[in-house]
Amino acid sequence: MGSEGRGWNGAAAGAGDGARGGEEKPTTTAAVAAGAPADVPTSAASVDITLPLPEMTPHIMQVPLLLLPPVFRFACARAGLCKGSVKGWSSLDSSCFSIETVSGGITNLLLKVSVKEDTGNEFSVTVRLYGPNTDLVIDRKRELQAIPYLSAAGFGARLLGIFENGVVQSFINARTLSPADMREPRIAAEIAKELHRFHQVDIPGSKEPQLWNDIFKFLKKASALKFEDNEKRKRYETISFREIQDEVKELKDLSDLLHAPVVFAHNDLLSGNLMLNDSEGKLYFIDFEYGSYSYRGYDIANHFNEYAGFDCDYNMYPDKDAQYHFFRNYMQPDRPSEVQAQDLEALYVETNTFRLASHIYWALWALIQAKVSPIDFDYLGYFFLRYGEYKKQRESCFSLAQSSLSELRNG
Repeated sequence: MGSEGRGWNGAAAGAGDGARGGEEKPTTTAAVAAGAPADVPTSAASVDITLPLPEMTPHIMQVPLLLLPPVFRFACARAGLCKGSVKGWSSLDSSCFSIETVSGGITNLLLKVSVKEDTGNEFSVTVRLYGPNTDLVIDRKRELQAIPYLSAAGFGARLLGIFENGVVQSFINARTLSPADMREPRIAAEIAKELHRFHQVDIPGSKEPQLWNDIFKFLKKASALKFEDNEKRKRYETISFREIQDEVKELKDLSDLLHAPVVFAHNDLLSGNLMLNDSEGKLYFIDFEYGSYSYRGYDIANHFNEYAGFDCDYNMYPDKDAQYHFFRNYMQPDRPSEVQAQDLEALYVETNTFRLASHIYWALWALIQAKVSPIDFDYLGYFFLRYGEYKKQRESCFSLAQSSLSELRNG
């Protein structure tokens, strides 16, 4: 399904219950208690993501001005747009503002908010709004703890402020990649090199891999859903959660034997979370909502699964030659031609074993979304698609891992 399947259109959900927000002073909110950096401004303001963008705009402008970077506040003051240092955006001349949708996933909506001063100079930030019920699939505490360290290492947008259901970040001047871009050898090499660097970032706290914990949590939630819709209920009742649980346990046991390196992983490296400034040749990783310590091979395999693109064509999964091209640039970014054959083969086995875990993860994720998402999309169908792909690839991936392990045992 790719990024389109996890797409979010704020207007699609219909009108909600209105929005909270206004000229509140920054406060110690739940966001701080959840692990937000102490030096990042916070606010209790909230914006209803279900509103259409034109109706949402006044509420976006109410996010306190103190959440803006100093240069943005200075631009507002020079433009004569505010009458006090803590006035909300609602006090600014709306003609000097522009708000547009940049992109979105089911778990967030990304907006570009710009203000133009009287000299003609424009300053922009991004406002990321969390989607409804995202706490069921995303650990916001984990995300907020990681962002400052990833930002310091040069990844993603800089965190400028936190409000009740979103964040303010610096604006990245780049375009979002397409699935076809990811498959292009030159760009694939750059992604591999950047992923190598990403996996070197040290995030304080537990280094225990979270993949299987997250999958078992999803499985528990997914197996206890209740659907009011008769058609959905019938389709849901055809699912054997005992079978899925057995498959997960067997896959975990097999992957554990590979002793895959544990790294801080992005875990959602689809085309929509990759941006490229073509004039500078600068590649950006964005949106670390699913980031956690996990297995190197899982992060790579999950990225390869996203080659399927918007049409969910898993025949686009890279062949061995394309994978080796990626691996060489990942393992030795400066000297890709010097990677040893045995290292390439080991990473190939590791990645294609975790390929199955990626399908299981997003299949269970889709079941939860089928219950809680306001979007008119067949998430149940997406579950069957991803779980079906798991079954389709199971035998070859298991055989690959088992053969490799047998060779290692036999010397």
